[in-house]
Amino acid sequence: MKKKILLFLTLILILTASPIPVSALPPASEHQQEGIDVSQWQGSIDFKQVAAAGIRIVYIRSSMGSGYVDPYFEQNYQRAKAAGLKVGFYHYVTARTAAQARYQAQFFVNTVREKHFDCRLAMDFEDLIRLSAEEANQIGLAFISAVEEFSGKEAVVYSDISNAASVFGGPLTQYPLWIAQYGDAVPSAVVNWSSWAGWQYTDRGVIPGIEGVVDRDRFTDVMLLQSPGPVQSVSRPQPSSDTVTYQVQPGDTLWAIARLYRTSTASIVKENNLSDPNLIYPGETLRITIRDNDKKADDHFYTVRPGNTLSGIAAKYRTTVSRLAALNGISNPNQIDTGERLQIPGDSDFGMQTYTVKPKDTLTQIAAAYHVSVSRLAAKNKITDPNLIYPGEVIRIP
Repeated sequence: MKKKILLFLTLILILTASPIPVSALPPASEHQQEGIDVSQWQGSIDFKQVAAAGIRIVYIRSSMGSGYVDPYFEQNYQRAKAAGLKVGFYHYVTARTAAQARYQAQFFVNTVREKHFDCRLAMDFEDLIRLSAEEANQIGLAFISAVEEFSGKEAVVYSDISNAASVFGGPLTQYPLWIAQYGDAVPSAVVNWSSWAGWQYTDRGVIPGIEGVVDRDRFTDVMLLQSPGPVQSVSRPQPSSDTVTYQVQPGDTLWAIARLYRTSTASIVKENNLSDPNLIYPGETLRITIRDNDKKADDHFYTVRPGNTLSGIAAKYRTTVSRLAALNGISNPNQIDTGERLQIPGDSDFGMQTYTVKPKDTLTQIAAAYHVSVSRLAAKNKITDPNLIYPGEVIRIP
């Protein structure tokens, strides 16, 4: 009888006990400050309002690839410093070889030269599609070590939780981690680091002074430089080139392969003496030359994360669902897959007036409010069906 009572009580304890929480990744230091990270996608920012809202640190995208400078870089820097905010910079890495990574690191350091900044220089290397873990780590290490070498300043690795757990490791973990993990009370300890220096906890933040959404962060003191201040320019190395081989997979197209390696279909056709660019075969081996200064390396891509929607991505990058769908060959805008790589349109119209679609809005109502025709609005935003717009979609006003 006693055994039955003990068994009964044990079952009650098991059933009523709280679930064991996933191990939390601790912060690198206890003192933390609220921050944001911004780029051209946030448009013109009133940093005085941002500072008044309690933000203390802002990371600004300075550059991308081998030659692209964010069009809002200078304005964001000047306004953030004038508002008394601590400033850091990040570079979006697109390299496909270690040599190209060093070339991009030099471009990053030269872009931020003579700027007085307070935070570690950040490597944003998230475009890893078709790279092995070994290749990603070699490229990442080449970039971040070159940044420290060229600048004389400390650097930090920015990564989402998936890549920080399953891709990045080894020598890269010697650098502090700025982790992106959304929807959780604390970052998870599944990563290959022992602590976090920065935590990007949402990409849907709303802050006075910023139109639309923005990434919100918490930064520990480890993100701050030991010696804040500017860096001097460094001599740019002569651009080199590497040749890689790629084995065609079922379903591949030459356009997709060219986009993967940030080159042109014409270059691949010429290098491989292809008579018909529309006719490639699974198992076929292609030679692809990657040049350090290839302008295709400045194209921007976004890798879909769990919980993402096409309308949310469109809002984040201040474009339209229909434009993203057309650019990426998406037939169903309501269905995108985690890990999918989306090309983001360029910024030729960036800075123009925009309107974010609200529930029950129609294109006719928006056109009337801004005194333009529906057809002109549809054409400007590449909307094929004027009766189909989505809440959260950003409409550009001609």
